[in-house]
Amino acid sequence: MVCAVKRTVVARAGHSKVGQHFENHKGEQERRRPSIEFRRDGHEFIRWRERLSQTTTRWNQMPTKENKRQAKGLVEALELRTHAGPPVRENEILSARDFLREHDFSAASDYFERLGQIQNRVGARPIAPPQAKRNYGGEAAGWWMQVQSVYDHVLLSTCHQGEFNLRRGRVKISHRFNQAGRIDFVELKFLRSLQPELDGGIRKLITVKNYPGLRKDWHEAEAFALRVLPQELIFLFQDIFRCPRNEVLGWLINIGHRAVEDLLNDVRTRPVNGCVPGPGGNPDQLCLKAVLADEVALPILEQAAALESAVEFDDQSVVVRYHHK
Repeated sequence: MVCAVKRTVVARAGHSKVGQHFENHKGEQERRRPSIEFRRDGHEFIRWRERLSQTTTRWNQMPTKENKRQAKGLVEALELRTHAGPPVRENEILSARDFLREHDFSAASDYFERLGQIQNRVGARPIAPPQAKRNYGGEAAGWWMQVQSVYDHVLLSTCHQGEFNLRRGRVKISHRFNQAGRIDFVELKFLRSLQPELDGGIRKLITVKNYPGLRKDWHEAEAFALRVLPQELIFLFQDIFRCPRNEVLGWLINIGHRAVEDLLNDVRTRPVNGCVPGPGGNPDQLCLKAVLADEVALPILEQAAALESAVEFDDQSVVVRYHHK
């Protein structure tokens, strides 16, 4: 009897241990399950993050809504001009392609195909003879100005006079602008020099290196600068030679851009003197207001008016950099 009780107690005790082990094992599984599920979810989360990163990267490389709007306007304007004019130039098509590439448009984009069609149309047309040189003159913004329009550039000239050491002098400053309104060179002509032997002479104050071969809408270019600038520049600004050389060179370029801006503001807002040639004047010179109808000069002047330059200078080189005002 005693043995039976012992066996029962032992059996119950054994059952209790097995049950406890089972419960412990079950509890352990329950404790592990969230951890397993978390790890599974964690992997899914990591994969989701990777997919999101890839998608975001691809999204960042796509043109924005504003880029698409600009591209549409750019291409449609060129298409319209192939039919209605003014003529589309090769550098405009190249600039449009550069815009598409810079803003991550796909090479398979319809815009590239349409630019190719525009280029084919332009290339198939006979080359038009260059527009004859046109000469405009008159008073604007307090200065007597001359604008010469040639088939792919514009020359703007202003005259300045003054006195130094009881000697009077007069010079003409000319700025030549390319099709994109960038400077090609700044030139001074001695109409009446402080040194009479220089009368009629011409000095290139600043010349952009290889300007005929540069892309027209360049942003940075090296230039040559006259090492010893003419004394007659004091007629433009009395203290010019007290300024750092890089500021002087930058100022010489920018006075041309500011003169263009003043000219356009004047001819658009009020009558300009000089529409009727005076006695002894040049009968072939048109009034300044007529420049608003010049298909070559006006786009160049508008671009030049919106630009400003800065010059870096050392003993080795001169660098001109452009930015919009």
